[in-house]
Amino acid sequence: MKIIFEQIGTIDTPFKTTENMPIQSKGAKGIKGKIILNKEFTLGLNDLSGFSHIILIYYFHKSKGFELETKPFLDNVKRGVFSTRAPKRPNGIGISVVKLLNIDKNVINIENVDILDGTPLLDIKPYIPDFDIHTIEKRGWTKNKTLNLNTIKSDKRFQ
Repeated sequence: MKIIFEQIGTIDTPFKTTENMPIQSKGAKGIKGKIILNKEFTLGLNDLSGFSHIILIYYFHKSKGFELETKPFLDNVKRGVFSTRAPKRPNGIGISVVKLLNIDKNVINIENVDILDGTPLLDIKPYIPDFDIHTIEKRGWTKNKTLNLNTIKSDKRFQ
């Protein structure tokens, strides 16, 4: 089955290249960006400003191809792509939780951004802790590897 998505907007950020970007939004504290939503979707923003955080679903438009085993940013050992957050994926879909600052018509100002400038936005969902926070029982290979998210930046491995 072939699935086709249409972008609903564009994410504007300070990151013009992937090198030295934060690898997760928790490592992007204070970095601001904005979403320019296509005007025909503006009505869909009603009530979103009541949430402090939103989930962005987007397309990794600069990632070409993928490997089923890859070395993720937090490790130098090859891992199965589905056990990583690597941008080179079979369908190239990314997700980030960002802080919602404000909404002005079709412009959404956001913070804690770990996304490349010009990224096509596919969807927006409210971040609802009661739905989205789970008790973690196993962390897989990432156990003890996420402690330094503020210092780990992207490199050239996924260009």
